[in-house]
Amino acid sequence: MNYFKKILKFALPYKKYGVLNIVFNILYALFGTLSFISLIPMLKVLLGETTALAEKPIYTGINKLKDFLENYLNYYVTQTKEIEGEVYVLTVMVVLVISMFFLKNLFGYLAMYFITFLRNGVLKDLRNALYKKTVNLPISYFSEKRKGDTIARITSDVLEVQHSFLSILELIVREPLMIIFTIIMMLLLSAELTIFVFIFIPISGFIISRVGKSLKKQSDQVQSEQGYFLSLVEETLGSLKIIKGFNAEPRVQGKFEASTQRFFKFSNRLLHRRNLASPISEFLGICVIAILLWYGGNMVLIAKSLDASDFLVYMGLAYNILTPAKSISKASYSVKKGDAAAARILEILETESNIVDAVNAKEASPFSKEISLENVSFKYEDDTVLNDFSTTIGKGQTIALVGQSGSGKSTIANLITRFYDVNQGSIKIDSIDIKSLTKKSLRDQMGLVTQDAILFNDSVRNNINLGNSQATDEEIIEALKIANAWEFVKDLPAGLDTSIGDGGNKLSGGQKQRLSIARAVLKNPPIMILDEATSALDTESEQLVQIALENMMVNRTSIVIAHRLSTIQNADKILVMQKGKIIEQGKHQELLDAKGTYHKLVSMQSLG
Repeated sequence: MNYFKKILKFALPYKKYGVLNIVFNILYALFGTLSFISLIPMLKVLLGETTALAEKPIYTGINKLKDFLENYLNYYVTQTKEIEGEVYVLTVMVVLVISMFFLKNLFGYLAMYFITFLRNGVLKDLRNALYKKTVNLPISYFSEKRKGDTIARITSDVLEVQHSFLSILELIVREPLMIIFTIIMMLLLSAELTIFVFIFIPISGFIISRVGKSLKKQSDQVQSEQGYFLSLVEETLGSLKIIKGFNAEPRVQGKFEASTQRFFKFSNRLLHRRNLASPISEFLGICVIAILLWYGGNMVLIAKSLDASDFLVYMGLAYNILTPAKSISKASYSVKKGDAAAARILEILETESNIVDAVNAKEASPFSKEISLENVSFKYEDDTVLNDFSTTIGKGQTIALVGQSGSGKSTIANLITRFYDVNQGSIKIDSIDIKSLTKKSLRDQMGLVTQDAILFNDSVRNNINLGNSQATDEEIIEALKIANAWEFVKDLPAGLDTSIGDGGNKLSGGQKQRLSIARAVLKNPPIMILDEATSALDTESEQLVQIALENMMVNRTSIVIAHRLSTIQNADKILVMQKGKIIEQGKHQELLDAKGTYHKLVSMQSLG
């Protein structure tokens, strides 16, 4: 339960509900026991075991409590029978039994009523914490992680922990108290018989505990496999065109079926083990009951040391122990499963982000001079991408980065926005290292347009105002006009309120890209980063998007990463990169005249 204990901190805001649950569980356990004890007077009347007693008994102390209660019952029955008759006495006893069972079930309901707030509160807060952590973790964390596994932790693992909260309160409060109260009453009825029972209980407990020993490991296998096949589903939904285009349906189906087969095997092992808990505990309990019948029957029939009514109620109490004992064995398995789920949840929650604000980080001032990269080196794990890279970008300038794939162009954009941190060197804005600025204030200064137009399954308005939620419709429309997007948005069925589908799939590639440009325009940042914003477009869409980009870059500092060199001919400075280093730099015509690498790249694209 080491991991599960760490999750318990999420229950602290709801501790009052936990306390109320414990109070009503105590009352439930108490009246659950008393409901059986209340059967004794009725049985004594039915079996004719009450002896006539004309004088009211006197209480003489706790050690004589049983005799006092028995004598008082005899006195009450004697007096009431004379006045009201036997049927009236029996009716009173039945009402007493019904009242006790009613109170038991009322308190049981109230205990469950209050635990619901705690369980669902923990579920809500855990999911919120996991989602917040997922959003705040650096992009590098997810480069080796499967999205489906993260989804499984936020969904099924959190649900497993939620169910375990109910189990743990049963494990430490409700069922143990039921057993304790029942054993106390059993001792009062017959200490000799109870001691005899206790010889067999430890043996039963040992056998049950052995069954659940490997449950945590098996539960972890099930939850990990569930995360894997959720990843396959997520990948499939995002790649349906490729799967169908390459007739790869049988291949992906095979991978998915192999995963579900493993899930089937692991789940069977887990459920077989868990399902053993109830029958084993019940069978062992019945064995104890059978021994009790033999031994107690001798006490009633031969030794005459126990009344028949007391023995019948004692047997009911003994059987009453079986239900909480079964619940405890089930709860212990549930807590072990919850502990495995908690371990997977905590793996995310306790992951330290390596992209964090410095202790004394300050807000970035409005950009006024230049961005400088000084001797920057960076590598992804063991692959060096940038090596001693330096350049300066003045305010209002447009800098273009060109070169082969893998030359480090997109890495520079990731470093300037602090999606990653440099390994050596520094990046400064207005002579201030970006590591000494808060991430929020740094990114507030920047707009980002990526190669893949990342849009959400929401309205046009909510996609555009992502960086400026207070924007008016007039401001949104103006941004759309600058991005050459208003011409098609105004014709959509609901205009700005039209849903664009999952990932914007109701729009063409050029329309999606123009919406992402409008989003950056509406944010109105002084620095704009364009990461191959036109590389995935057809010629007509590229021309519309290029006009939109030129409109957007007016009076802004722009860093343009481009494969299509036609989009950067007007840049103030073009940096030609190879293996993380600048091998040429200058304006478009200067580089053409130099007849170097840039000239070759332009010639290959037939732009010379």
